[in-house]
Amino acid sequence: MIVLASQSASRRALLAAAQVPFEALSPQVDEDAVKEALRADGLDARGLADALAELKALRVSRRVPGGLVLGCDQTLSLDDGNMIDKAVDRVDAERILRLLSGRVHHLHSAAVIALNGEPIWRHVERVRMTVRPLSDAFIQSYLDADWDELRWCVGCYRIEGPGVQIFSKVEGSQFAIQGLPLLPLLDFLRVRGVLAA
Repeated sequence: MIVLASQSASRRALLAAAQVPFEALSPQVDEDAVKEALRADGLDARGLADALAELKALRVSRRVPGGLVLGCDQTLSLDDGNMIDKAVDRVDAERILRLLSGRVHHLHSAAVIALNGEPIWRHVERVRMTVRPLSDAFIQSYLDADWDELRWCVGCYRIEGPGVQIFSKVEGSQFAIQGLPLLPLLDFLRVRGVLAA
C-alpha cells in the first residue's frame, strides 16, 4: 500500500487502473505561494515540478510514519523557458490556449516517494507537445464543452478527454501527461515489494 499525497482524479484513476493499492490524502500545500518562492530561487520548470512533488510527499509522510508516500506535480514550459500555470478563470484559459496555439511546449511530470519524512525515490519525465493552430471558434467551443474539468489542468487540456484534439504531435508518455510517470513508479514499487515482481 502507498499513500498518494494528492486528490487528483486522474492520478487516482491511473493507480487504480494499474491495480496499485493506495489511499489518498491531501498534502494541504498552498501551491501558488510555494511556486512563487521557488521561482524566486531560480528553479526552472523541471526543478519546480520536482520540488513541488517532494514538498507534497514530505508533508504527508510526516503524518504517516512508515508509509511510502507519493507526491506528484506537473509544470509546463514553452521553448523559451517561460512557464504557464493553471488558468485563473475562463478568460485566462482563452489567453493560454492562444499562447500555446501552433507552438511546442514541454510538460514536466514529477513523482517523489518519501518514507519517514525523507525522499527515497524520484523521477521527472518530460513530454514534448505540439499544439496545432487553434481558431478562436474552436477555443470557444472547446472551453464550452469541457471547462468544468479542464479548469484544474495546467495548459487547459485533458489528454484523456477532448483536449487530445488540440495536438498535432505528442512525444512522450500519456501517463506523464495525465500527471504521473507511471512506468518508472511501477518499477520502483516492484523493487520495494509493494507489487509482485
